[in-house]
Amino acid sequence: QVQLVESGGGLVQPGGSLRLSCAASGSIFSIYTMGWYRQATGKQRELVAGIASGCTENYADSVKGRFAITRDNAKNTMYLQMNSLEPEDTDVYYCKAHLHSNNNGLNNYWGQGNQVTDSA
Repeated sequence: QVQLVESGGGLVQPGGSLRLSCAASGSIFSIYTMGWYRQATGKQRELVAGIASGCTENYADSVKGRFAITRDNAKNTMYLQMNSLEPEDTDVYYCKAHLHSNNNGLNNYWGQGNQVTDSA
């Protein structure tokens, strides 16, 4: 079946950088929009950045100018380059893909979550 596997999180010093990856695998016909979300304990999951199949991007105001979302359609992989990290960026980050699988039609799929911690 379809899986989204994230990698790249961890501990970083204030002002540092991290790069998250999200690889989709399985019986995929086509991937449409992809996005990165984050969630702190006790809070709602919020959109950080999204990217359409044509690579149009959108960002939360809090990360504009610091984060960059990209995707490699040939590899079914999405990335989030995070620069100038701040303590407020500490969260669990989730990737999401809106895709058409060969077995289950059109659905949203989520990654397992990846902790990003600013060490301040």
